[in-house]
Amino acid sequence: MVVPTRGRNKESPPLKPGQQQHQSPGTSPRSGRGRPPHSPGRQVPGGARAMRKGGGGRRGARSDPQRPCREGPAAEGERDALGRGPLRLLRVCRDRLRVFVDDRKAFIIKSDSKMWLTFLLAAFAGVLHWCHITTLFENDRHFSHLSTLEREMAFRTEMGLYYSYFKIIIEAPSFWNGVWAIMNDRLTEYPLVINTLQRFNLYPEVVLASWYRIYTAIMDFLGVPTKTCWTVNRGKGLSPVESCEGLGDPASFYVAVIFLLNGLMMSLFFIYGTYLSGSRLGGLVTVMCFFFNHGECTRVMWTPPLRESFSYPFLVLQMLLLTYILRIPNINTGSLIALCVSNIFFMLPWQFAQFVLLTQIASLFAVCIMGYIDSGKLQKILSAHMVSLVVCFILMFGNSMLLTSYYAASLVVIWVIEGCAWLFGTVTLKYLTSLAFGIADDAHIGNILKSKFIGYKDFDTLMYTCAAEFDFMEKETPVRYTKTLLLPVVLVVFGVIIKRAIKYLMWALSQAGQYEREERFNHGELVYHALQLLAYSVLAILIMRLKLFLTPHLCVMASLVCSKQLFGWLFCKIQPKTLVFAILALMAIEGSANLQTQWNIMGEFSNLPQEELLEWIKVNTRQDAVFAGAMPTMASVKLSTLHPIVNHPHYEDAGLRARTKVVYSMYSRKPAKEVRRELIKLGVNYYILEESLCVSRKKPGCSMPEIWDVEDPDNSGRIPLCTLMSKDSRPYFITVFENSNYRVLKVLKE
Repeated sequence: MVVPTRGRNKESPPLKPGQQQHQSPGTSPRSGRGRPPHSPGRQVPGGARAMRKGGGGRRGARSDPQRPCREGPAAEGERDALGRGPLRLLRVCRDRLRVFVDDRKAFIIKSDSKMWLTFLLAAFAGVLHWCHITTLFENDRHFSHLSTLEREMAFRTEMGLYYSYFKIIIEAPSFWNGVWAIMNDRLTEYPLVINTLQRFNLYPEVVLASWYRIYTAIMDFLGVPTKTCWTVNRGKGLSPVESCEGLGDPASFYVAVIFLLNGLMMSLFFIYGTYLSGSRLGGLVTVMCFFFNHGECTRVMWTPPLRESFSYPFLVLQMLLLTYILRIPNINTGSLIALCVSNIFFMLPWQFAQFVLLTQIASLFAVCIMGYIDSGKLQKILSAHMVSLVVCFILMFGNSMLLTSYYAASLVVIWVIEGCAWLFGTVTLKYLTSLAFGIADDAHIGNILKSKFIGYKDFDTLMYTCAAEFDFMEKETPVRYTKTLLLPVVLVVFGVIIKRAIKYLMWALSQAGQYEREERFNHGELVYHALQLLAYSVLAILIMRLKLFLTPHLCVMASLVCSKQLFGWLFCKIQPKTLVFAILALMAIEGSANLQTQWNIMGEFSNLPQEELLEWIKVNTRQDAVFAGAMPTMASVKLSTLHPIVNHPHYEDAGLRARTKVVYSMYSRKPAKEVRRELIKLGVNYYILEESLCVSRKKPGCSMPEIWDVEDPDNSGRIPLCTLMSKDSRPYFITVFENSNYRVLKVLKE
């Protein structure tokens, strides 16, 4: 490639009598590409080569060595020019500016063609993933042909709870009226007034509601229709419903933005794999592994409104930025600000983000202890984490779980303590802060971990561990990883990193010189990714739901099969493209079958019993009538009827867990009179009883009566109250509605 010349011939100050003209070092009389004189102690950028600072070399960026500048006639000439008036000063500044711009142009011409190709391929991967998840979602539910009520029912359990706040804001007289309504909410935990922005990580709904209102207002002003509606004949004796399609429909707009965000996430994965491995082939491997193991990587296509759908893409961005920071020798302020912002966007939408970041801090601390990064760099990274934690704490109006979390405690402890005291200090400080502030909202996390190791059981723990997603990882999961060759490839990569890291540590402990030590395996970012993989593996093994973090990270680690830093010796014998495409071809055998299985999923959402229930509630009960029942059903009742409820699916609050325990006593063996008394204390008017919860048993010991036997052994052996209520609800309750799935009991006052 021909690099354009860097500037024009510059005017020199008039020569004094007897003085000869001097040239700056490195300037040829023929070239006309002279470099302007530079001030002492500062090196002028040296064209395209020098502008490669910060690139992804073997050990990251390494700047050219500083060379001392010498005083001489050229410098004297410059000072003379600067002293001859403002015109000369402007000309010198102009010439320097031209050199600066031309240097950047040369770098762009030489390097950015490949960069734009990378971004183009990343965009293609993002569009492909957006099309994939959108198609799967539509195939599964036929969402475009559902009525408004059916779409709301499709957002089951906590999804419906989150979407209800989006609905409140867009239906309010103004955006700020809607925000005020969710900050002073009396419907979700009647009769309490709660700030849901503080409790439920609802900033995604606030942002999306503002976008929706802006979009519809602009389209209405321009006279552009935003949705198309028609009548859908549902058949089977069901009444026809109106169905609307287009971004003007609230539910369609809501899921469309989520799918666009997760399409962008795939673009980030391509860039992530490319940067980590140093090759676009690495980005290709990451993306293909993600698609081949798609069902293990994400569930956004089945459950769009969950918090992870908004939060996880920003974790990908955060880890990409962290990789860059670990790779460069000196951290700049812009990188730390970007890391801080990505942390905020990751933490704000999801209450679980703090536990993921705790594993990241632990991995970084281990990397520092091993000598791959110095304590100064670690302190700067911790500063960014601390700032982001404080910002989230403020934006969530003093959310107690953030301030008293293990994550916050670990940041403080690492800041002041080093060595093995970190773990002890983190646990101790977390316990003390929780005790001081009287916070027990995340106590169930410790109990869940206790149940994994020592078999601890109580009501709240069993409510979690009896659900499949909170159980141990399925034995079939590693088998599925193996069939697509994801696990074998990553194990090879992991083994090479660990082998070289051990050799590096042995070398570091020897008496070798610093330069020789740096020539060893000095790649802290790769060691960090290996340690982070171990942390994600532990989380996924203990709680199956958390393979959401493990599987995508396996895909990123697989990109390192293209890394010259790890497999340069192999690439001398075989072309990297040959190796990569051979691996992908073998992966595609099982991977394509997995994709075909997903594409073959065809369905149409329908829940007629719940539809009948919600319609009955709208018509036959007062708007201020208070309901209690199973957590998933309560979310639907609040969303579709806007009636007050006393419990809901967001289980990460100690007070809410206590309320839910009272509500679920209907499925215990307690006397009906005692249960009615507790429901009246909560202000409940109607109880929605579901017989399926009374008799269903996902695994031994996990039916609701069996769970209550652990909590209430005194009544063990009696007939469950829910069974008695399904036969005759009197004298403490009256059955006012009944269908195949639901029975509505009116709570009689004492």
